[in-house]
Amino acid sequence: MDKFERNYIDGEWVKPSSTKTINVDNPSTQEFIATVPDSNAADVDRAVAAARAAQPAWERLPAIQRAGFIRTVAQKLREHKTRLARRISLEQGKILPLAEVEIDFTASYMDYMAEWARRIEGEILNSDRPGETIYLHRRPIGVVAGILPWNFPFFLIARKMAPALVAGNTIVIKSSEETPLNAFDFTELLAECGLPKGVFNLVTGGRDTGAALSAHKDVGLISFTGHVGTGMKIMEAAAKNLTRVNLELGGKAPAIVLDDADLELTANALFNSRVLNTGQVCNAAERVYVQRGIADKLADRVTRLMAETQYGNPLTDPNLHMGPLMNQAGLDKVAALVEAAKKQGAQVRTGGRVADRPGFHYEPTVLVGCRDDMDVMTKEIFGPVLPIRVVDDLDEALALANDSEYGLTSSVFTQNLNAAMKAARELRFGETYVNREHFEAMQGFHAGRRKSGIGGADGKHGLYEYMETQVVYLQTQ
Repeated sequence: MDKFERNYIDGEWVKPSSTKTINVDNPSTQEFIATVPDSNAADVDRAVAAARAAQPAWERLPAIQRAGFIRTVAQKLREHKTRLARRISLEQGKILPLAEVEIDFTASYMDYMAEWARRIEGEILNSDRPGETIYLHRRPIGVVAGILPWNFPFFLIARKMAPALVAGNTIVIKSSEETPLNAFDFTELLAECGLPKGVFNLVTGGRDTGAALSAHKDVGLISFTGHVGTGMKIMEAAAKNLTRVNLELGGKAPAIVLDDADLELTANALFNSRVLNTGQVCNAAERVYVQRGIADKLADRVTRLMAETQYGNPLTDPNLHMGPLMNQAGLDKVAALVEAAKKQGAQVRTGGRVADRPGFHYEPTVLVGCRDDMDVMTKEIFGPVLPIRVVDDLDEALALANDSEYGLTSSVFTQNLNAAMKAARELRFGETYVNREHFEAMQGFHAGRRKSGIGGADGKHGLYEYMETQVVYLQTQ
């Protein structure tokens, strides 16, 4: 049996119950790579049962011992960075330098979360009764289900696994059906690190696999990153068991550029937002509101950068800014949004077409003359397209930026401290970046509002998402 035709459950690579499979293709060339299981409810039951059985003993280990396993895995990932990065590029289309950054960041993230083993805090509260002390403890939730997207498929294993395991939970990971092979590589290295059986489990599959995990009565928390519609379905399934959910969903991040902004810094930040991972990043800038006095100069600079963008197959050309979109559906969506904007009056400064080459490539695109009623200004693009809308002042930009069903990230570019602080106060988004690109820090708290999600990740607050409180009332004489 091919190594990709199994799940990892209770410390073993096991044959799935399901006979259904999913094909994995290379988005740069559309060539077939491998076949993986489309796991069914029986496979999910087996994985959750293993995680549930292993959890009490894992929780009883001192947190510093749990952290030791995580550090060992992190070091193993570093040792195999080149091979792992090539796998990510092969199945997701990410350029190799960015894939290597993903491996490095994953390992660093795991080390960072392991450091929290000695920092998980409870509280001691004064009681209203004589001789009584009230203790608040943080305890693990139990079994965590981690359901992954395809855009940063390797890092997001760690983003869910590391805090879950440090906190004393066990986990079942469901990789994206688009990018499961990197999860196999991660798991193979993890299996060499002595982690107790059942603490980490991997099942592959599609919609039905995710649905079975979401509705499972023995799952205590579902941590999902992905599409808004899928997040709603997960929340609906979880409600039947009152299972907790942690959802990082879509984004339509506004970037506000005022007349006094540093043009070079701003143009480079916006350019990086649209070509980083081919624009397939939920917190990247997706719409620009630029003050009239600087609008033409900014559009000129961004257009030049986008027009000079090199793109193609990351495994055959090392000198690229970006690779392909993930799949045909993503390519069709980007193309449709641009075509609709053109018909509604937007002007294409560069790009605006599906690239004439194998794979799911779209030309880096800048649109000017955009209006608020265009879908390209309101719907998530998730591709290398930057729509620009001119505004008269900061107040107009803030009103337009906040008029969105999303609320993940935002940014403002200005050299006026008062304007920056006003924007930070009034932007109704989980994150606001001032004079920098949209990319979060592992010690922060990556969380959205409205349809961008529930809960968050990273830092102390992200760790505590994987814990619940227990209060002890201790009465003494």
